[in-house]
Amino acid sequence: MSQPIPPIVLPPIENVEVEANWLRHNLHQWLNEEFLPETINETIAYRASQIFIRHRLEGENDLGSLVIAIVTEMQSFDFQKSFYSEFAIANAVSDLILKSLGIDTCCGNN
Repeated sequence: MSQPIPPIVLPPIENVEVEANWLRHNLHQWLNEEFLPETINETIAYRASQIFIRHRLEGENDLGSLVIAIVTEMQSFDFQKSFYSEFAIANAVSDLILKSLGIDTCCGNN
C-alpha cells in the first residue's frame, strides 16, 4: 500500500525582496532555457513571483497550496504569445523551490 506524500511546508518568509528576486530570476532563466527566450518570459516570471510572494506574506507556506494559487491566478494571464500555460508555470515554480530545498524532483525520489 502506498503512503500519502507528506505536504512540503516552507519556512516563514524572512526577506521578501530576496525571495521574490530569487524566484523571478530563476523562473525567467528556466523559461528561457526550456524553449526559446521570449520577451513575455520576463513578464510571466514577474507575475508568478508576485503571486507566490503575496500568498507567502499572507501566511501560506504549504507548497501545494502555493502552486494551486499560481495556477488559479495565472489563468487570467494571456499566454497567447508564449509556449507556456499556468500549469507549466506553477510546476516550474514548484520544481525550483524543491530543488532549492535539496529535494530531487525526478521520479518521486528525494
